[in-house]
Amino acid sequence: MLGSVVLLIRTLQQTITQMTTNNPGAGGQQALQVVVPGVNLPTNQLGYFFLALLLSGIIHELGHAVAALREQVRVNGFGLFVFVVYPGAFVDLFTSHLNLISPTQQLRIFCAGVWHNFVLCVAALLLLFLLPVLLFPVYSTGGGALVIDVVQGSAADGPRGLAVGDLVTSLEDCPIRGVSDWSSCLSHLSHNPQTGYCVPRASLQPSWAHGRPFKRLDGSMDCCSNKSLTDLCFYYSPDQSGGGREYSCLPVRKMVSGSRLCSTDDDCVSDSEHQSSVCVTPSLENQTRFIRVAHPPHTHMLFVGYPPHLQYAVSLTNFVPRFSFLHLDLPVFLETFCKYLLSLSGALAVVNSVPCFALDGQWILNALLEATLASVVSDPQRREMIGFFLLLGGSALLAANVALGLWMVTAR
Repeated sequence: MLGSVVLLIRTLQQTITQMTTNNPGAGGQQALQVVVPGVNLPTNQLGYFFLALLLSGIIHELGHAVAALREQVRVNGFGLFVFVVYPGAFVDLFTSHLNLISPTQQLRIFCAGVWHNFVLCVAALLLLFLLPVLLFPVYSTGGGALVIDVVQGSAADGPRGLAVGDLVTSLEDCPIRGVSDWSSCLSHLSHNPQTGYCVPRASLQPSWAHGRPFKRLDGSMDCCSNKSLTDLCFYYSPDQSGGGREYSCLPVRKMVSGSRLCSTDDDCVSDSEHQSSVCVTPSLENQTRFIRVAHPPHTHMLFVGYPPHLQYAVSLTNFVPRFSFLHLDLPVFLETFCKYLLSLSGALAVVNSVPCFALDGQWILNALLEATLASVVSDPQRREMIGFFLLLGGSALLAANVALGLWMVTAR
């Protein structure tokens, strides 16, 4: 209960910080967020959301029922309901039996829902981590990131792009063993200077062959004024001293598809014994990168743009089917469902632990006060008054989080 109150206070502080600074990321990543289907919950994820929410609610209420039976309290019934669009569950206990048992026994019953949600979180977390082991006979991991979806019309779409079923193994010289490597490699490439490529010096064309180089608005230079989809402007050092820059418009796929990475001309000294090579670097706008995506046995996909755009254009999974008849989306379904189950069951545990009217926290707090303060505060009315003010504070805290969370999601 104390941890839930601290978590709600922290979430409220983060929400207020975001509201006052007009910066969505100023308050950091929130642990709790109000979920509105179709607004901050993608419509293609609604099935996961409602199924996980229903299962979490059923396990929560079954926890109350099992604990009540253990404490010799009769269970009148159990059922399901739908509130607006959100599914839920309830359990009806015999009130007379409940009032006859001790406050400690009541605590076991009232806390059982939260406890079962916590156990469900642990089970979902274990399944999430053990999924590669459980699926090992039919799905392999660690060999790359498998493409399961490509956004139509995106930078990764097209005949020379990525397709469903392709296995991505590297981004430039950054190896890809799974989805996490894909994200970390893209982040590394976007935050580091553009790498160069070793090409034969004799293949360089003078810049005037395609028109004079001109300066872009951000100060970078472009020497391919014909807006070709196959050529790209590169800069290099015209002499061994490294002073000054020369520009050349080159056919990208022909020149750098199989070239070695470099930072200076010295990295290309041993590239060939028969012809000298030079390190050429794409001349691009700020934050734009040229990236070679390896997905054998196909030729490299060549990407020019902002790296996060490539990340959003492709959906990947760690699991590669060992047999052709296996569906690519089965591990994705299990993995996504476990994440939703972990989040929603944990959220139910947190919210029901808060001392708030009409939630488990109200009955937990009342039983707790009766079990601990009966010998200190002998007057039952005083104990009820203490509980009332604590419930009032917890209810206000939860209501403020929900109200401001809804405003942040919908109004902004």
